[in-house]
Amino acid sequence: MAIDFSLSPDLEDIRLRVRTFVTDVVKPAEAAIHDGNLDAAEDQGGDRKAYVKTLIGMRKAAREADLWMPHMPTDWGGMGLGHVQLAMVQAEAAKSRFGPWALNCQAPDEGNMHTLLHWGTDDQKERYLKPLCEGTDSSCFAMTEPEVAGSDPTLIRTNGYPDGEEWVLNGHKWFISGAHRAKFAILIARTEDDPDLPQAANTAFIIDLPSDGWTETRQIETMHGSTGHSEIMIEDLRVHERQMLGGRGQGHLLGQYRLGPARLAHCMRWVSQAETALDLMVGRSLERFSHGSLLAEKQGVQWMIADSAMEIYQSKLMILHAAYKIDRGEDFKSEVSMAKHFVANALNRIIDRSIQVHGALGYSTDTPLAHMFQQARWARFADGADEIHQMRIAQRTIAAFTDHGTTAAATGALPI
Repeated sequence: MAIDFSLSPDLEDIRLRVRTFVTDVVKPAEAAIHDGNLDAAEDQGGDRKAYVKTLIGMRKAAREADLWMPHMPTDWGGMGLGHVQLAMVQAEAAKSRFGPWALNCQAPDEGNMHTLLHWGTDDQKERYLKPLCEGTDSSCFAMTEPEVAGSDPTLIRTNGYPDGEEWVLNGHKWFISGAHRAKFAILIARTEDDPDLPQAANTAFIIDLPSDGWTETRQIETMHGSTGHSEIMIEDLRVHERQMLGGRGQGHLLGQYRLGPARLAHCMRWVSQAETALDLMVGRSLERFSHGSLLAEKQGVQWMIADSAMEIYQSKLMILHAAYKIDRGEDFKSEVSMAKHFVANALNRIIDRSIQVHGALGYSTDTPLAHMFQQARWARFADGADEIHQMRIAQRTIAAFTDHGTTAAATGALPI
């Protein structure tokens, strides 16, 4: 029987080592940052030295524990894990705010590493991928624009034209995560006026930061605060042709290559947050007494617990199967779309239920739930809005029936 959900001893050891590292190293460091108000001080130009020292300490400890870059090949200094294996690591790391960052497998750098590894020239890998892998540089991915729908990259208005050995770029980007501290950006711009396919209009460029013509106008305030999602004006920015990443007109292809596994990596982290919310929900239900019994004994609360447990189970199975398809080199687009849509929505529902069981306490910042809920709402449109994924899933389901007379191929092509 080929289907086996048990973990090899080696993978179980990695999972437990990540869990121990998060418990013993990351969470105490997070507590020190929070208790000393160092993250706020850093944002305000305050005690930056103490903040940076704490962050670097986590990364140094991860290297010493051989838990550095689980997603990257060993010849680049990583752990060389596949996507199924990575799911275990990401889920454990995401039990804490800084866990993925400490292991150097956080967005957007994680996706940019994969992109540079696959598309970069030898020189680009040396100049940009190597510092990312060493943890000395950070990066951003500049695609989203305020004037057009972010879910349709064929509408991008940021444009470029050649001028000798250089390209001149102009445009407007926003919600560019990590841009405020990035050493370079992977920028998507329209370079082809009349391509044979709409998806062949865009090209990717690597932009050194800071650069003349790249202006960060603000960090956008979101419902969970100002957290490094920048708005950028690009005005006559000149970049040498050797800074093109991939071929001319391949920006859409590059973006989709990057976003597929990145969407699943988000799911791996989100399911951990959902599990944390369920743990808090059950813990609260077992200690809170009201109207003659514990909350855990009340049917309405039991239903919320049961629905949450089932949704986490579904989420884990979807993530594992999609990761399995990626590792096997199979077409994974439908499975990742379904996982991304389902897990993002399950995360929102589970945190909401946990807040409800906690009552006013859950609405306060005395528990992590309020902050988790603010972050979770973003999941339903990041890397493709719910409705776009639903549209694509429906299109693939209809196509499967049209081509084969059955929808089986669109529902995972599983052997049942």
